Amino acid sequence: MATGIANLILELVEALPDPLPGAVAQVPMSLHLRPGDFWLVECRSTTWGANFADICCGLWPLKRGTVRFCDRDWTRVSNEYAAALRGRIGRVFGDGGWLSFLDMETNILLPQMHHTARSASELRAASVALANDLGLPGLPVGLPDKLSMSDLLCASYIRAFLGEPLLIILEDPIRTEFVEFVPALLNTVVSACARGAAVLWLTPGDVVLTDRAAPATARLRLTERGLGSRALK
Repeated sequence: MATGIANLILELVEALPDPLPGAVAQVPMSLHLRPGDFWLVECRSTTWGANFADICCGLWPLKRGTVRFCDRDWTRVSNEYAAALRGRIGRVFGDGGWLSFLDMETNILLPQMHHTARSASELRAASVALANDLGLPGLPVGLPDKLSMSDLLCASYIRAFLGEPLLIILEDPIRTEFVEFVPALLNTVVSACARGAAVLWLTPGDVVLTDRAAPATARLRLTERGLGSRALK
């Protein structure tokens, strides 16, 4: 059902998640994310951040309310259609989300190989271009458990932005010891927003959250009281 708000990529309307131990706030949440929006969301709990990302992706049940992606209610589409829609969402997972038995190139390319008709060589070229944009000479090589945390983080950025997704959700994409990645990642975010994507950057409080130069269109805080605005200090 249309809401009268045009060009929304993601919409939460009084979405009240089904409670589970350690779950995200048990209060209704609403948001309207448009093409070009870049929202920074302070979230001190990594569990809440992952739960909230799942809610946005239609992977967390609701007691009431609605979550729509590209004007599609997650609860009103088939499983197959929902899977296709999720192919338009890029995500940096807080826990990595890597398949330990696959090499990094396969881990990075596999989601897009499942959801698009582009050839493996096209996807590989696009992923190498993203790696170059992030300051890397190419894709990380080897199994996930053999790579450094910095290589794993960079690989997660490549996977999230590959295929020009409409929505990118970044769960704590910068660790304290890797602040050198901030400029390149912000540039990639800005480029995605310029082509019409929307970005949600969830963070426990890294330097980006308080950086007045970060080109965020909104700054929010996710707590046990739900979503609220966050003022710059």
